[in-house]
Amino acid sequence: MMQPLILGLAGLALSADEAALFRSADPAGYILFKRNVESPEQVRSLTASLRDLAGRDVPILIDQEGGRVARLRPPHWPEFPPGAVFGHLYDKAPITAIEACRLNALALAALLRGLGINVDCLPLLDVRDPQGHDIIGDRSFGTAPLAVAALGRAVLDGFQAGGICGVVKHIPGHGRAGADSHLELPVVSASRDELERDFLPFRRLANAPMAMTAHITYSALDAARCATLSPHVIDFIRNDIGFGGLLMSDDLGMEALGNPQSGGHPPGSNALADFGARALACIAAGCDVALHCSGNFSEMRAIVEAAPVMTEAATARLAAAMAWLGPGDATPASEWAAARDALLALA
Repeated sequence: MMQPLILGLAGLALSADEAALFRSADPAGYILFKRNVESPEQVRSLTASLRDLAGRDVPILIDQEGGRVARLRPPHWPEFPPGAVFGHLYDKAPITAIEACRLNALALAALLRGLGINVDCLPLLDVRDPQGHDIIGDRSFGTAPLAVAALGRAVLDGFQAGGICGVVKHIPGHGRAGADSHLELPVVSASRDELERDFLPFRRLANAPMAMTAHITYSALDAARCATLSPHVIDFIRNDIGFGGLLMSDDLGMEALGNPQSGGHPPGSNALADFGARALACIAAGCDVALHCSGNFSEMRAIVEAAPVMTEAATARLAAAMAWLGPGDATPASEWAAARDALLALA
């Protein structure tokens, strides 16, 4: 029976221990990082081995945003621009920017499909805030919510046409956070009305196939628990924002979840080490799947031992997300990228 988990792995190929653990857990999907990629041939072999192990077209995720967040890098893979490049062009020529963004997504899709990767953790719908931490920075499309929504839609359109599933993040919005959730728990004290600016892109793209939560406490929504661990915030995401797709947590290994104030740790537990409790808290709050990225085997084993069977509702959302994929086409990534560059040059 499938478990509601997306797991990383340690190296360039499956180890025997990982294969045994994954076979017993049947996780919903996998995620790759820089430590897992060396060459196109190696990545194709790795993704094929993960599919063979699962016996299905399992989701294989990657964070390939462009700019500073890119797991695939030269010399084997080209560089892609960060979101801010398209945001700056949008300020001058919105229609051109939207088309350039769509072409960029098509180029990303062609590259990833050729490696056996079928999910990219993009588009980032966080509205940049001048007072926010630079962990978002130029990854964002900008400070205008409608522009962020329009460019995010272009990414999803390009991905769908190119046969890749997109993941909107970090719902319900990371732009205001004054801290990096990799390192600590951000607390956003903005009012409910002020937060509408952050929610708008997610409302506009509520029909996205997948979304990733933010490890942030929004005092106006739930002062006691961060979004990932809050039934109130997950209910808000589902019933106010209206997101109906597969909802995954951000990485369980981030220090924001290690903070006792995140709200996900029972009294007496070791908040920094109890990865099973973190996974259970995500699922109990309403996330469909919990994401664990590091490939640390002991942490994964604890998570697998604690995790329940994936619910019928979550399984149906996963199937719908994978069915959202278009067939893709044979156009090389370089051709889409050249067309994108021609539009960007107009700026």
